[in-house]
Amino acid sequence: MSVLLSLSRWLARYTSPFIILIAAVAFFIPDAFGWVQQGHRASVILGLIMLTMGCTLSPDAFRILLSRPVDILIGVVAQYIVMPLVAWALANLFGLNAFMTAGIILVGCCPGSVGSNFMSFLCKGDVAYSVGLTAVSTVLSPFATPLLVLWLAGAEIEVNAWGTMQDILLVMLLPMALGVTLNYFLGKRKGFRLLQGVMPGVSVVCLACIVGGAIFAVHPQLVENGTKLILLTLAVVTLHNGVGYLLGYLVGRAFGFDSAKQRTLSLEVGMQDAGMATVLARNVFASPDIIAMNPMAALAVFPCAVSCAFHSISGTLLAGFFSWQDERKMKK
Repeated sequence: MSVLLSLSRWLARYTSPFIILIAAVAFFIPDAFGWVQQGHRASVILGLIMLTMGCTLSPDAFRILLSRPVDILIGVVAQYIVMPLVAWALANLFGLNAFMTAGIILVGCCPGSVGSNFMSFLCKGDVAYSVGLTAVSTVLSPFATPLLVLWLAGAEIEVNAWGTMQDILLVMLLPMALGVTLNYFLGKRKGFRLLQGVMPGVSVVCLACIVGGAIFAVHPQLVENGTKLILLTLAVVTLHNGVGYLLGYLVGRAFGFDSAKQRTLSLEVGMQDAGMATVLARNVFASPDIIAMNPMAALAVFPCAVSCAFHSISGTLLAGFFSWQDERKMKK
């Protein structure tokens, strides 16, 4: 068990390079991750991530909602307004095709990433506020995500809003609710606490599998379009993520939040649950049946997969920058 705990801590610490390594392996050996795209395996993997998230949420995390309703409301509204609209604007600015447009908009319409909670901890943000925002945005996602995607991308591509809502409920909310229930009844037991220590590593491995499966799905398009497609997607994802960080921080400042909450809101708004977006893009826009009729549909998954890796990297860098600011002030 000690080996597993050490491995879990290592994976949590080096999430970004590990995800990048897996993405590189998937590019050069795509068949190694073909199994992820078979049947509903990607959905099951995402469900496992949400289960581990739920197992780490205690009732105290939800009491935050009662003590800070206005702060939570500001954060959630900012998240579901800033990122979807920035994604839509960038898709039009760069002239993305319908499928890539749907993919980046889907990333923008997803709830905050669990990784933002860890980044808030690293940079001495308001971790309790971060956990509360992630929980609320995730609970709202079955309704907010499909409706926003339908509104912003519906003119470009057919959007199955009801199917998206069902996917989110089954793949995200139910596993998370199960995890919360398990934590409530078993959280004080030593064995369960040890299991909780392994869960961050499990989440990272599951996320890596989702990214690998996504690279497998778009591999033919990557080979065909090569550097041009990669650079275009990186430009859009970088701007989407960076503008989200900036506007999230400015919203916090506009409402008079303290420094810790400003940092947290920046990370919460900028870091989306791109793993969820990757699975939804595969199920809604790029299922095997759809790709069989139009191979270009696989491109809907690509911005989501790139965002998976990039958000982890940028979040780590931003948290490091905030920490560097603190060290600089202390030296003065």
